[in-house]
Amino acid sequence: VQLQASGGGWVQSGGSLRLSCVVSGVFLDYVHVGWFRQAPGKAREGVSCISRHDGRLYYHSSVKGRFTISRDNAKNTLYLHMNDLKPEDTALYYCATTNNNLGTFCQPDYYDDWSLGTQVTVSS
Repeated sequence: VQLQASGGGWVQSGGSLRLSCVVSGVFLDYVHVGWFRQAPGKAREGVSCISRHDGRLYYHSSVKGRFTISRDNAKNTLYLHMNDLKPEDTALYYCATTNNNLGTFCQPDYYDDWSLGTQVTVSS
């Protein structure tokens, strides 16, 4: 499985970005998929995930109402639409997949295959 994340950049507070993650080697709707981030000096955390069982969506409380996760099965691509960005959203963002049933909990430890990170920087 290979994942390629892109779309990061620098924006001012209140701005928007869309991250993309092209996945090869597995069909997106067969696995749990998600976006994670890691800020300097902090642990990696789950931002948003899609469960393979029922398509249920998970959002970290800090991004609810601002971020939207989606996937295009035809393109085998995962997206993260980020609106109203805040300086505290600054981090390296990763996409990941897993066959582990615990992946529905959107915790990094349960995910197996990862992209390289794409940097998101939000200035105040």
